Amino acid sequence: MRQGISPALVLRKRVKEHGEPIVNYFCLPSGLKAKRGWLEILGADLMVVSHFLKWVNTAKVNERAAAAGALARAYVTHDLPFEDRCGAEAALTLLLDDPSAKVRQAMAEALALSRHAPVQVIGALAADQPEVAGVVLARSPLLSDADLIEILESGIKSTQVLIADRPAVSMELSAAIAEIGEAQACLVLVANGGARIAALSFRRMAERHGHVAALREALIADRRLPADSRHMLLVKLGEALKGSPLVVALMGPSRADRMLKDACMRASLTLIDGTDAEDIAALITHLRMRGDLTASFIIRALAHGKVDFFGSVLVALTGKSQERVRALLATGGDVALSAVFRGAGIAQPVHAILIRALKVWREVANGKRVAGAQEVSWLMLKELGGQEADGDIAALLKSIHLDALRENARGHALAIAAA
Repeated sequence: MRQGISPALVLRKRVKEHGEPIVNYFCLPSGLKAKRGWLEILGADLMVVSHFLKWVNTAKVNERAAAAGALARAYVTHDLPFEDRCGAEAALTLLLDDPSAKVRQAMAEALALSRHAPVQVIGALAADQPEVAGVVLARSPLLSDADLIEILESGIKSTQVLIADRPAVSMELSAAIAEIGEAQACLVLVANGGARIAALSFRRMAERHGHVAALREALIADRRLPADSRHMLLVKLGEALKGSPLVVALMGPSRADRMLKDACMRASLTLIDGTDAEDIAALITHLRMRGDLTASFIIRALAHGKVDFFGSVLVALTGKSQERVRALLATGGDVALSAVFRGAGIAQPVHAILIRALKVWREVANGKRVAGAQEVSWLMLKELGGQEADGDIAALLKSIHLDALRENARGHALAIAAA
C-alpha cells in the first residue's frame, strides 16, 4: 500500500498495458482537510466493501458522513459493474444503522433526487427522524402514493407539510392530505402549484379546517374552489364573526346574528355570479342540504336578476327538464308559472311577486326596458301594497330596495368623484 495515505481503502486492481498494476484509493485525509476528489476517486472504481466497513467502525462522525455521502453519490451517478453495485448497496444499507443522524442525512441528500437509489434505503430514510426524512419526503421520486399516505397517517405535522409541498402531488395524495392532514399541511397543499386537487378534496378541507382563518382565506382565493365549498366557507366566516366578543359587545347577540345572516345571504348572491354553469347544480344541492335555499333567498335572487339561477332551482325542485323550465320563464303565462312554483314547493303568497319580477326581467332581456334591482324590488313590493305593506315578505322587499338604493347612490357618487 502506498505510504502517506491513511487510512487507505484499496479498490479493485487492474493492470496497465505493460503489466504494471493500477491501484485506486478512496482517501479519507485526517481531519477532513482535503474535501475534493473523493467522488471522482470513488467513481473510478468501487472500494472493497469490507475494508470500508471496517474503517467506518472507527472513523469520526464527520468523516463517516462525508464517506457515506460520497458512496451514495457514486452509486447514483456512476455505471458500476453488477458486483460493485451490490456491494455498495449493502454498504449503504448497513450505514442506515449508524448512530449519528449526520451520516444518514448525508446519504439522504445524495440519494433523494435519484430514481436509481436503493428502494429499501429510501424507505428507511423516509421513516427516519425529521431532519433525515425531510429531504427524502420532499424530493424522492421513488416514494409511491401508498408509501406517502402511510407516512401521512403518522400525524406528524412537519412530515405532512413536506409531503404536501412535493413538486408533484397526485389527486389521490391530495385527497389523503385533505382527509387526514393538519390545517398547515392543507394550506401548503393549496399553495402548491404542482398539486392536483379534486373538488371533493376542496370540500373536505373546507369542512375540516374552514374555521382556520389562513386556510379559509387561501381556499376562497383559489379559483378551483367549487361554489358549494365557497359558500360553506362564507357561512363559517359568518359564524366566526358572530362568535367574536367584539362584534357581540358592539351589536348584541340577536342583532349580530341577524346582520351576519343577511351579510351571508348577500355574499351568496355574489357567489352565484362567479359560479360556472356546471357547478350551479352542486351549489343548489349544498344550499338545500344546509336549509339555506329558503323563500327569502329565492326572492332576493330573483330581485337581483338571477333568472338563470332561479331556473336551475326550479329544475332541482321540480325534476322538470332545463329546456321546459327555461321556456316557461321566457314565455310562460301566470297560470303555468304558478303551477311550476307549486311543484317546487314555493308558498302561494310568494307567487305573485315572483311573476312580477320575471315579467320585468323579460322586458329587460328583450330590450324593452331598462331596470335593475332597485326598480324590480319596488315593483315586487307594490304587488303587496307598497310601503304600507307589512309582514315578513314585505320587510324583506323593503330591505332589498333600500340596499339597492344605497348601492346605486354609492356608485353615482363614485362616478361623480372620478369625473
